[in-house]
Amino acid sequence: MLQKTSGLLDDFSLTAVVAGLLAVVVSFAGSAVIIFQAASLAGLSQEITSSWIWAVSIGSAFTGIWLSWRLRTPIITAWSTPGAALLVVMLPQVPFAEAITAYRVSALVIIIIGLCGWMDRIIRAIPKGICAGLFAGILFNFGANVFSSVELNPLLAFGMLAVYLLFRKISPRYCMATVMVCGMALCAATGIMHLENLELALAKPVFTMPAWSGAAVISLGLPLALINLTGQYISGMAVLRSSGYQTPAGGILTVTGIASVLLAPFGSHSINLAAITAAICTGPEAHENPARRYVAGIACGMFYLIVGLFGATITVLFTALPPVFIAVLAGLALISAFTTGLIGLVNDTENLEAGVITFLTTASGIHFLGLGAAFWGLLLGGAAWFILRKKHS
Repeated sequence: MLQKTSGLLDDFSLTAVVAGLLAVVVSFAGSAVIIFQAASLAGLSQEITSSWIWAVSIGSAFTGIWLSWRLRTPIITAWSTPGAALLVVMLPQVPFAEAITAYRVSALVIIIIGLCGWMDRIIRAIPKGICAGLFAGILFNFGANVFSSVELNPLLAFGMLAVYLLFRKISPRYCMATVMVCGMALCAATGIMHLENLELALAKPVFTMPAWSGAAVISLGLPLALINLTGQYISGMAVLRSSGYQTPAGGILTVTGIASVLLAPFGSHSINLAAITAAICTGPEAHENPARRYVAGIACGMFYLIVGLFGATITVLFTALPPVFIAVLAGLALISAFTTGLIGLVNDTENLEAGVITFLTTASGIHFLGLGAAFWGLLLGGAAWFILRKKHS
């Protein structure tokens, strides 16, 4: 049973603030790099990329602060990491204005599910193997790029891989932050990082008028909604439950969905419940009393707010780094997530073939009839599940 406490000042603790700061550092050290990779491949300008960082940071800040305070629970919100991975594949093929509409449709689906309380029923209706196959297929090329980057810069690729393996052994929580710092140090030491234009600058939000495209909604919007539900909200709620918090999911889906709709024209692909970084703020490291850990959620939101305001500086920093660094850092950051997808795929033995077809189709990067690999993975994997299931019956 969670102990009741009084006000924010009485519940304040340094450990909770440090946990909130660490959650933000881990987010930017790991998953933010995927946003920069997606923006680069899509040819987005530095201004739009900066606005994207501003939007996801501001959205994560306000939703996290509000939900943590309102529910007295460490609710950590962030952008979707598997969603950003999907954009690496899809965004170069979809005009940005049409992608904005797809983002909004995805968010509206989340809002409807949150308001109606359909989340559990929808997830139960989709075979776990298909969800896991889709998840692993999207992430496959990120892991492969770690090793294909060796040809371009063996010192940097092998150096970052060695640091990753070492710190996964001795300090998993700080692993990706350490890999990022050591990788940047290697870039600086070898003269391939150029920071001449780096300066402290505030982010300037850039509004993009959405444009309708049914193909973008089907190939990007709906897969993004499914990926966010299965890859973010379910795992995020599992983290909360395992820490003793019985917070209803509906309100969280609704609030983050509304924030996603409002911030989509400024570049945000989604705001949702965090999973990996949430574990930092929901455990005893944040505070021994579970009822006082909500302060970590508020602190995390405040740090997101500060980082978001200086999104332009972060954008210049990441664009000054070589593509090999970005590719290796993104791939290493997603190894654990990819492993989770593979385990989920293999464990669903009843639907293993359908899951494998989903995985292979998605990993292939197929783009057919204007629709991307995530859509075809879901369609063909679902068809395989239906046919094989009927045959088995």
